[in-house]
Amino acid sequence: MAERAWCCSLGIIRKRLPILGWLPHYSLKWLQMDSIAGFTVGLTVVPQALAYAEVAGLPVQYGLYSSFMGCFVYFFLGTSRDVTLGPTAIMSLLVSFYALHQPAYAVLLTFLSGCIQLAMGILHLGFLLDFISYPVIKGFTSAASITIGFGQIKNLLGLHDIPQLFVLQVYYTFLKIGQTRVGDAVLGVVCIVLLLLLKAMRDQVPPLHQQMPSCVRLSHLIVWVIATARNALVILFAGLIAYSFQVMGSQPFLLTGKTAEGLPPFQLPPFSVATPNGTVSFNQMVQDMGVGLAVVPLMALLESITIAKTFASQNNYHIDSNQELLAIGLTNLLGSFVSSYPVTGSFGRTAVNAQTGVCTPAGGLVTGVLVILSLAYLTPLFYYIPKAALAAVIITAVAPLFNAKILWTVWRVKRLDVVPLCVTFLLCFWEVQYGILAGTLVSGLLLLYHVARPQIQQVSKGPVLILQPVSGLHFPAIEALREIVYSQALLVSPPCCTILDCTHVSNIDYTVIIGLGELLAEFQNQGVFLVFAKLQLRKLRQPGLGDLSRLILVPVLSNLVSADLKGFQHFSTLEEAEKYLSEERSF
Repeated sequence: MAERAWCCSLGIIRKRLPILGWLPHYSLKWLQMDSIAGFTVGLTVVPQALAYAEVAGLPVQYGLYSSFMGCFVYFFLGTSRDVTLGPTAIMSLLVSFYALHQPAYAVLLTFLSGCIQLAMGILHLGFLLDFISYPVIKGFTSAASITIGFGQIKNLLGLHDIPQLFVLQVYYTFLKIGQTRVGDAVLGVVCIVLLLLLKAMRDQVPPLHQQMPSCVRLSHLIVWVIATARNALVILFAGLIAYSFQVMGSQPFLLTGKTAEGLPPFQLPPFSVATPNGTVSFNQMVQDMGVGLAVVPLMALLESITIAKTFASQNNYHIDSNQELLAIGLTNLLGSFVSSYPVTGSFGRTAVNAQTGVCTPAGGLVTGVLVILSLAYLTPLFYYIPKAALAAVIITAVAPLFNAKILWTVWRVKRLDVVPLCVTFLLCFWEVQYGILAGTLVSGLLLLYHVARPQIQQVSKGPVLILQPVSGLHFPAIEALREIVYSQALLVSPPCCTILDCTHVSNIDYTVIIGLGELLAEFQNQGVFLVFAKLQLRKLRQPGLGDLSRLILVPVLSNLVSADLKGFQHFSTLEEAEKYLSEERSF
């Protein structure tokens, strides 16, 4: 008994600490591959983190504060070798809405999001994410890409005093386009062109494989690293130009300016914040963030788990979705102690990680160390980074999120799915939460409509009517079923016996039982029979059902409870049912 308990405890520990599964087999070859991948991702994440902090409406150092905790937590708890956690364009946009451009709110949002995500992981509530449909996700990401990209036009053109609301952004951007700073505009366009050229160069390089000859692998690796680190190279290029103008005594660009130097202090998240008008309490901060406390953690989980599943499928390994919830939740919880804003999995950096040949989550250690070194030694240099260059990085990063073909694809597959997609897409330009909630609500209503109005096929019609529901019967569907059966079997002259073919029925609830009992009574009053066929059952005794019956019929596959009713007859085949009805009618 003690040995069994020990084995069970060991199994739980190994499940909750995935590192124990791969660390004993770690090799020097894996170390080499992980180091290359981690370094390459690090060169990508540093400039992106600075840019995404701009999207979030926070000082640029907060992007780096958010970029290293996930690397270390995921090293121990992650089940995907490819996923990298950190700031993303989507999360940054959500933070800009709900954190009110205040670091204290952003850090508290991180803490509360981590608590919610951990609770969901512990309670196995990840299934809630399944209610956010793919059209809603694509509508949101497409709208977000436009919102984020257009929001950076002001930095690309060097414009001031542009509002945050998207509609007003568009209006004032075009209103003030005559105030464009030529230096910023030229530098921004040049940076975008360089980023696109380097991306095209990277796309021409085949992915790295361990089976490649050393010389070929080295040459591919050099080109790959240069092209993949394009964000860092472009930021360095723009920074050198800005510094050169600064030395010469003129500055045609808007610069990032002075940033806080060094690593963030390890401290409790702010549960209140002092303002010129007094102290804002914890309760007031929570009220100010509103539905962001639901939207941010759910979207973070959805984004990260979707990315993890995508790359696990591509690279033939398995992930534990519930463990991923715990990893993301603990990342955000601990990240709030180092002034991080909410993070999730990054598709772009995860793709870089996978294509560079990462073997384990240990590659994240290299990335995390690189971010920490940047904070420790490079923050004084961030002063010279032009905002136009950061805008170019953001625009090229979010452009692939917009998928113009998705509307046609969804239309071809199922036209009704276009409705939640368009609702989400359009309302997200007003308020993000309204778009997501409205899209999810529309998707839910469409789903409930099919539950309430299941398709009932007429298999045959003659002396015996055979009807076949194509799905389970739930309580909203019983009225529709009764109307169809009543109209086709009892309103005709003469009324006809009916067989309900239950081949596809795996779920029957209590309300359906009541409705079927009433339907059976109506058939008996008309002097005809309603029988059931092809419902695989096992029998249990259940006392206390009163007039219904004491016999419970449980579908084997679904294990959901149904009940025997007065006059209930069931047959394993349609032939047996038809034979029975033929004998009863002749009698």
